[in-house]
Amino acid sequence: MERLNDQEAFDNVVQTGELIIMFKHSATCPVSQAAYEEFEKFAQEHPDLKTYYLIVQEDRPLSNHIAESFHIKHESPQAILFNNSDCSWHASHWKITFESLTKAIEENS
Repeated sequence: MERLNDQEAFDNVVQTGELIIMFKHSATCPVSQAAYEEFEKFAQEHPDLKTYYLIVQEDRPLSNHIAESFHIKHESPQAILFNNSDCSWHASHWKITFESLTKAIEENS
C-alpha cells in the first residue's frame, strides 16, 4: 500500500488506466480503522494490485478532488476502484471487507 497525498500524483496514477484501488481513511474513526484493516489484509493478499490510501484529515484537498472529479459522494472510510482511468466501483463504512474488495476486483478486471 502506498500513501498518496498529492493531487498530481493521484492524477498520474489514475491516468495510466491500470486497475488501482484507493482507500480514504479517517484516522479518528473506529469504523474506518476496521475497514483499513480489511483493506490492508486485502492488499497483502493481492501484491500485484496497485493499492493506495489517503488520510482524510491530512489529505483533504486530494479527498475533495477525487469526490469532485469522479462525482462520488465523499465518505470515510471509502474504497474506490479505478479501471481505465474511471471509477468502476466504490463502497463505504462496513461494506468495505476483504470479501467485497475481492469481489469488486473479480467483477471489474
